This record gives sequence, C-alpha cells and structure tokens, in this order.
Amino acid sequence: MTQKGIPEVLAPAGDMERLEAALRYGADAVYLGGKQHTMRSAPKNFTPEQLAEGCRRAHAQGVRVYCTVNTLLNNDEVAGLPGYLHELRDCGVDAFIVADMGVLMLARREVPEVEVHISTQAGVTNYLTARELFGLGAKRVVLARELTLEEIRGIRQNTPPELELEYFVQGAMCVSFSGRCLLSNYFTGRDGNRGECAQPCRWRYHLVEETRPGQYFPISEEENGTYILNAKDLCLLPHLDKLRDAGVDSFKIEGRAKSAYYVAVAVNAYRTATDLLKNEVYDPPAWLLAEPEKLSHRPYCTGFLFGRPEDGQRVPGGYIRAWEAAGVVEGWERGRLLCSQRNKFRVGDTLEALLPGRPPVVIPVEDLRDGAGEAIQATPHATMAFSLPWPEALPVGTVLRFMAEGEVGR
Repeated sequence: MTQKGIPEVLAPAGDMERLEAALRYGADAVYLGGKQHTMRSAPKNFTPEQLAEGCRRAHAQGVRVYCTVNTLLNNDEVAGLPGYLHELRDCGVDAFIVADMGVLMLARREVPEVEVHISTQAGVTNYLTARELFGLGAKRVVLARELTLEEIRGIRQNTPPELELEYFVQGAMCVSFSGRCLLSNYFTGRDGNRGECAQPCRWRYHLVEETRPGQYFPISEEENGTYILNAKDLCLLPHLDKLRDAGVDSFKIEGRAKSAYYVAVAVNAYRTATDLLKNEVYDPPAWLLAEPEKLSHRPYCTGFLFGRPEDGQRVPGGYIRAWEAAGVVEGWERGRLLCSQRNKFRVGDTLEALLPGRPPVVIPVEDLRDGAGEAIQATPHATMAFSLPWPEALPVGTVLRFMAEGEVGR
C-alpha cells in the first residue's frame, strides 16, 4: 500500500520515454530492466547511466524503481551476479524483482538494503510459499496470474501483514503458466524464459494430415486459420475495489515492450481509478472505463479472478488498434500548441488530449501547420513538428491521439 492507504499503481518502463510517460501520468512506482538477467529483451532496457538518471528522475517525484533480475541463471552467469547487484544498488533502484532462489539469497547477503520482490515467474500460488519467501527476506511477492480472488484473499489472511502482495491488473497474458513455456525455444531457438519469446502462441495454425502433405485444413471455420493458443488480454479496472479488499497492495500493469502511448493511457486510467478507491463506493465513470479500449489490445477478459474461465480464453485474431498516438505537446506559443508527430493524421480528424485524472479534451484539426508555420493537410513525416490552434497551454508531454481505422493485426 502507498502512504495514502490505497494500492500502488505500478507501471512498466521499457526505456526512458516510457519511464517519463509513467511519471507524467501518475505512477507510484515503475519496473524496468537493466542490460542483464531481464525477462524482456525486446525493449531497449537501461544502461547503468540511463538507470541512474531514471532513478534520479523518479525519486525526485517520489516514485520508486524496481529492477528485474528475474531470469533463471546458468552456472556461467553466477560469478558476475554480485557485481551486477551492487551496480544496480549504486544506480539507486529500490528493489530487485527475482525468480531464482539463489538470486534471492545472494541479494539478501550482498545488498540487504535493497528490497527483494518475488517475480510472477516463481509461480507463487499459496500462502505457505509466500510465507516462507517472506521468512527468507522477500518484501513482496508478485502473485501468479492464475489465482482467483478467493485464493488471493486466502494468501493475505495467512501471511504477515508486512509482506506485500502484487497482482497484474492490465495487459497481455501468457497461454502457459506464468511464462513457463517452451514453444518459442522449440520453434525458433529464442528462449522465452530468457526474455526472448517469439510469441508463437500468437501465430495462426492450420491442421495437416499425415498422408496429405501441403494441404492445410482450418481448425475452425475461420478461413485464414485460427489462433488456437492466442490468449485474451487482462483488464481488471472495473474490479479494483475487490482486489483492494482482498488484500492486494500493488496494481501491476503489464507492458515493458509496449509503447509510451500505451504506458500513458494505462497509467492514467489506473491512477485515476485507484484514486476513486478513497470514496465510499467505487464507481468509475463511463469515460474512464472506456480508456482501456483506446489501447492496442486483444479482446479483454478478467482472467482467473472469478474462477476458472469457462467462456474461452482464446481469440481468433490479433490486436485491436482503434486509436493511435497523433503526437506529443512540446509547448504553446501565441495561441497554438507546438507538437511533435507520432502517427500521420489529417485536417478534418479529431484529436483527444490525454490529461492526468480527467476526461480527454477534444481538439478538432481545422488549422494544421508545420514547424515553419506553413499550412499543411496532413503530418506524414515521423516526429515532424506541427502546431494547432488552442486557447491555453497544455502540459509539456501531453499525449494527443486520434481514432484510426480500427485495424486488427497480429
């Protein structure tokens, strides 16, 4: 819990831009990876210099930084681990996120001043394991996504109150149990448990009969095949009060490999919703419940929160991308917003400005100009400067978005 007595909003940060988005839109803490032992190799992650700067910026706003050290180590990686942990400590991280018991014990001996959080990769599903990990020095456990609300409540009731419980509330889910999947390694040689998953569970598959090589039969009526392993995404924003009441201390947003736009929208939504837990009744307004739909996502579900899913966790398609980032506000001058482009949009489109803790502000695109002040009809060039008329300044870094074509892709 935060000092305010409500759960922490924990945001992903794949690089400095995404870290800044998390800070701007109200995260209480961020989790990120260094250049070693991290379960996400796709993001840029942080060099020691970047990590130190990121910690400095976060701490200046009262935001904590948790660094992943959550792969399962091989023998040849052990010798360098103490030095790496000391390096992370010197950069200013507040906690290590670990999955390996050896890493847990080494961290407690080498740098006892840094908290240790147990990764969801460890698969904590019961109070006995959580209690024993606390006895070994863990400050927090990231509970397995496969737990129900009642199971979370049972863990909270049977563990020391000093042990913090963290639970995923938003984002992609693995078709395997908390990432224990060998498909990527088998198909591509990229080890999902070393942060290099190629996500073969998201691929389309057909059936081939042994005596009919080259003939591909659809497994369902979907003419382009079916995604037989493709899990839905998780969205628990309507149920944060239930998680709070069950004893969850930290609401975790998945997405270190996702965009700064994703981080901004998700953090703003969960920050605003979490703040509503101060009220006697948790009743998020319609605009807030709609915010997760403006992210790139697969169809949503509530995972295992209310029991084993019976309505099907697989979806016959890829991402829904109904909204895109249009640009980012860089300043305001003489009645115009000065911005940097993120995706192409045109005169006649309607933008929304994403402002912390409030409904988005609608901005019609009627007078669009480039960085030189020349009238233009569209913004076709990546990160190009553009301006729009607006009567007042908006905070630097404000995200602008627009409704795209609603494309769906893998």
